[in-house]
Amino acid sequence: MANIQFQGPAGRIEGRYVKSERKNAPIALVLHPHPKFGGTMNNKVVYNLFDTFRTQGFSVLRFNFRGVGMSEGEHDSGIGELSDAAAAMDWLQNMNKDSNECWIGGFSFGSWIGMQLLMRRPEIQGFISVAPPANMFDFNFLAPCPSSGLIINGTDDKIVPPSYIKKLHDKLKIQKRISVEHAIIDNAGHFFEGHLDELSEISGDYLKKRRVGMGNNVLSHLGLE
Repeated sequence: MANIQFQGPAGRIEGRYVKSERKNAPIALVLHPHPKFGGTMNNKVVYNLFDTFRTQGFSVLRFNFRGVGMSEGEHDSGIGELSDAAAAMDWLQNMNKDSNECWIGGFSFGSWIGMQLLMRRPEIQGFISVAPPANMFDFNFLAPCPSSGLIINGTDDKIVPPSYIKKLHDKLKIQKRISVEHAIIDNAGHFFEGHLDELSEISGDYLKKRRVGMGNNVLSHLGLE
C-alpha cells in the first residue's frame, strides 16, 4: 500500500493507494464519513471496503477530504468534498489508463458524496453504499440512478434509522435498466462494530456476482433482496 498525495481543488490531498497486479484491473474509489464527526480515510468501515475491493483484484484509492489529516483546505458542507472526490477519481483513472471498469464505494456521508459523483461520471459502473444517510441528506438527485449497485445497513443503526434506507432502496429498486440490491445486517449499528466480517462477506460476494455475471439468487442466503 502506498501513501500518496495529489493536487485537489483546495490544495494537496492525502491518500492511500493499492495498485493491482492484474492487467486491465478494475478501479475503485472509497469515500469516508463526515469530517465534522471524526470521519477519516482510516475509519474501520472505509478500510473494510477498501480491502474488499483490493482482495477482488481492484486498484483502489481512499483519501482524506479537504481539512482532514494532511489534506489541505477546509470542510465545505459537501460541495468541495464532491470536487475532492472528482479530483481523486481523475488521479485514479490517470494511474490506470488501461482499466475498463470503474466503481465507487462510500460510508455514511461518503456514500452521499459517492452517489453524487456517480451521477456526474458515466464511466462509474457500480457502487457499494454503506449506511447512506437518507435522513440527513437529500438523495432525490438519483432520478434516475444511472448504475446498479448495493446498499448495506444494520438493523440497529441509531444514526441512520433503517426505515429511511428502506425508503431510499424502495425508490431505487423500481427503476428500469438497473438493479439496486439491499443487504441488512442483523444487530449491526452504524459503525458495524462486531459485524465487519459480515460486511466484507456481503460486499465481496456482491462484487463477485456482478463481475462474473451471475444471477441475483446468489445473494439470497445473505439476506439480500
